[in-house]
Amino acid sequence: MLIGYARISTTDQTLDLQRDALEKAGCEQIFTDKVSGTKAERKGLTEALSHLRAGDTLVVWRLDRLGRSLRHLIDTITKLHDRGVGFKSLQENIDTRTSGGKLIFHIFGALAEFEREIIRERTQAGLESARSRGKVGGRPKALTPKEVQMLNNMAADKSLTVSDICKTFGIGRTTFYRYVKAGERE
Repeated sequence: MLIGYARISTTDQTLDLQRDALEKAGCEQIFTDKVSGTKAERKGLTEALSHLRAGDTLVVWRLDRLGRSLRHLIDTITKLHDRGVGFKSLQENIDTRTSGGKLIFHIFGALAEFEREIIRERTQAGLESARSRGKVGGRPKALTPKEVQMLNNMAADKSLTVSDICKTFGIGRTTFYRYVKAGERE
């Protein structure tokens, strides 16, 4: 059974073009959404995916109607494949039920993995470059070393409350206890 999925991003657009193409392709049921592709929650897509059974094929007008990103697209199609469900994109002429369609899909997967590796390598190179210039990543410390010493001295004074010490330094209780605990380990 061919199950169609169509999506438009704004209410100004119309589903007619996609619906006509899906009907012409032989889709027996068509599920739709009128929501941006960046939204994770798409009721029509969820219904379409839950309606599919092994041997069925999910048909879309174009790839960008299904996936928010290449990674999301690949994950969705992989999940369909694991369930024995095919995938077909009319505009790109991709059909994962054919050997050519599987090849194209695997090429997309390889490109997505390559893109992730490039991003990871650039990030690591940038961090290494910053470290070599003396930059330290992460969130700045709440207190200077001098303030930490003062905090530990105040914490040792049992006449002061934790709330008063926190107000003095402008920190929360969690931060207070983290610094006091670190001071005990030294």
